[in-house]
Amino acid sequence: MGVAGPFPGYAGKPPVPVLDRDEADRALGRLGAEHEAIETSLLALQDHAGRRLLEGADLTGVTKERWAATEQSITLLWGYFDAYAGAIDEAREIRARRRFPNRDDLLALTELLRGQGVTVASTATRPDPSITGPAKLSERFTLEELVARMNDLYARALDMVVASDSVWSALPARIDLLAAELRRTRSLAHSVGVRPGEHPAGDDLEAITHELTTLRAQVISDPLAFWLPGPGSAAPGGGRPDTLRYDRAARALDDVRREIEAVLAVRQDAEQRLVRLRDILSRADRTLAEARAARGEVLAKIAASEVPAVSGPPTALQERLAAASEYRRHARWHRLSPLLESLEREAEDELLRARESLTAVTAPLAVRAELRGRLDAYKAKVARHGLAEDPMLIERYDAARRMLWSAPCDLRVAAQAVLRYQEAVAELLNPRRPSAPEDRR
Repeated sequence: MGVAGPFPGYAGKPPVPVLDRDEADRALGRLGAEHEAIETSLLALQDHAGRRLLEGADLTGVTKERWAATEQSITLLWGYFDAYAGAIDEAREIRARRRFPNRDDLLALTELLRGQGVTVASTATRPDPSITGPAKLSERFTLEELVARMNDLYARALDMVVASDSVWSALPARIDLLAAELRRTRSLAHSVGVRPGEHPAGDDLEAITHELTTLRAQVISDPLAFWLPGPGSAAPGGGRPDTLRYDRAARALDDVRREIEAVLAVRQDAEQRLVRLRDILSRADRTLAEARAARGEVLAKIAASEVPAVSGPPTALQERLAAASEYRRHARWHRLSPLLESLEREAEDELLRARESLTAVTAPLAVRAELRGRLDAYKAKVARHGLAEDPMLIERYDAARRMLWSAPCDLRVAAQAVLRYQEAVAELLNPRRPSAPEDRR
């Protein structure tokens, strides 16, 4: 049933066409379904675990501020919903009067369903002006505007509730698990002597304990301080908990656990490592003693040669090795662990240094041995070619041999004598051919 003429508008808005019966029935059906959906969402928000936790928590910081505003929003949201439901009930009552509504009924239905026919009093709630704009005693809405306002308030409230609940669901449980692991690590650390003030790992355990205790208290009282909104996400609760501090504490605990495991490993194989260290230092001492003896031999047998000095045994390492044995005897594993690691490195370096000293000291003897071997090799070569009785070769061989087998031996002069002998052998084995006569025609 149609009605001629539009319904007058409000506040300068264009007139609203008057609904006919079918349009009014369709609008009421749609609004009824929308009313049920809104009511379901509001009840779900009311029963949300995060909202109940927020109501009972001792909040601080940004969460306290936002929850105060959110509580006002939820109160205002229910006020809007009551006005919305009242408008729909009133419209249904008007429609139920007659099977075929008259013009006055249709005008009233149009006002309620399409016009600004819903008046909401705001004096009871007095919401924050930042939520609804400047405070007013009452406001008039269309049902569409009222739904848009409720959607906005609902989204902001749900975002805050979901974000807080996500942080509370994620972080405290993980912190508790890490704290349990921390307690086990502390017990193990104490069993091997790793305690605060005595070992760096003990100090680290104390710092991690304090950090986890502080972190858990802050997460419980101010969850929104640990929430990272998702970039570009408009959905309520879009984002993730900020686990930076938790992750840092977990990594620190892993480092301490590895340190404790190293100390435990020291306790298990400390004796073998000490025996190996004694063996390495003993070999270094024997090598240095050999180098000192070789230096005296070189100084006696080789002339005009720079022979490096040889240092004494590493007494400092021996003293630290004795300290390590004392640590093991008194089960001070936390002190033994770093000492053994440094001793093993330094003992290997000491053995290498001793070997290098022996090599440097005996180098002149090695040079003399090489010259002797070269001289004998060339003599054998001369004998194979039947030149052993050559007077020049005999003379040069004897001169080189006297220099190499005399003491002290001048290596530079002896090397020149061996070179002259080589050149003489080469000259005899490969004589130069006379050049062809020059054609002067």
